[in-house]
Amino acid sequence: MYGVAVGQCDKLRICDLTHNIPPYDIWEASYRLAQTLAYWPAGTVFVSVVDPGVGSERLSVVAKTKQGHYIVTPDNGTLTHVKLIYGIEAVRQIDETKNRLGGSEASYTFHGRDVYAYTGARLAAGLIDFTEVGPEIDVAKVIALPVDPPDIEGDLVSGTIDALDVRYGSLWTSVPRQLFHQLGIKFGDRVQLRIYHDGRIVHSNQLKYVPSFAAVELGESLLYINSLDRVAVAINRGSYARAFNIGPGADWKVTLELVK
Repeated sequence: MYGVAVGQCDKLRICDLTHNIPPYDIWEASYRLAQTLAYWPAGTVFVSVVDPGVGSERLSVVAKTKQGHYIVTPDNGTLTHVKLIYGIEAVRQIDETKNRLGGSEASYTFHGRDVYAYTGARLAAGLIDFTEVGPEIDVAKVIALPVDPPDIEGDLVSGTIDALDVRYGSLWTSVPRQLFHQLGIKFGDRVQLRIYHDGRIVHSNQLKYVPSFAAVELGESLLYINSLDRVAVAINRGSYARAFNIGPGADWKVTLELVK
């Protein structure tokens, strides 16, 4: 993929975001893309390929966000969190008769190289513009994974465990700080956490809400606001996910309630 990209323009600057997405995990790909996108300037071209349906009838697309980023990806749900958090201005289907590596027409299993890296490089280098990617498609028809938005009802805030801080095992929820603070929360308060998997409660704990890991003892659990301005749960110098066998995804729900 690098070779194809620099073959289109040897002045391209290529940066790796991650190669650690679990195989076939479209949800994780969608979340990690949204996690990093806002820190790159408008006009940046992202190539995101987690594509278990490669060679099938799923579409290959380029999406333009409302902030002016471009995302080259299969239309299989990888745009879910970007659309939800940032918004998508327009989407075009890649015309593979024009935007495909020459000589690769008989290959059906490496679109990351033959279609996405090729198209992304040409777009980033200015060899084509967005309108030349291919025909425009309805943004509303872009495939989205099922997502329950965070909510507040009375004294209870609910959300999803969107991802794990993989190296450290923290739980990153979908609950934004502003929604959480509607409970009247302040640092030092204790919060009742409940975690559900497939609709069944699997974990319950009371945690102190603190600004950082340094505010609790080693091995103590905590609740804090992470780098995405969302509620997260952790163990200081430990893995909350491993300790309690908790995972991420749409089927992992959380509720948060101020302990009075």
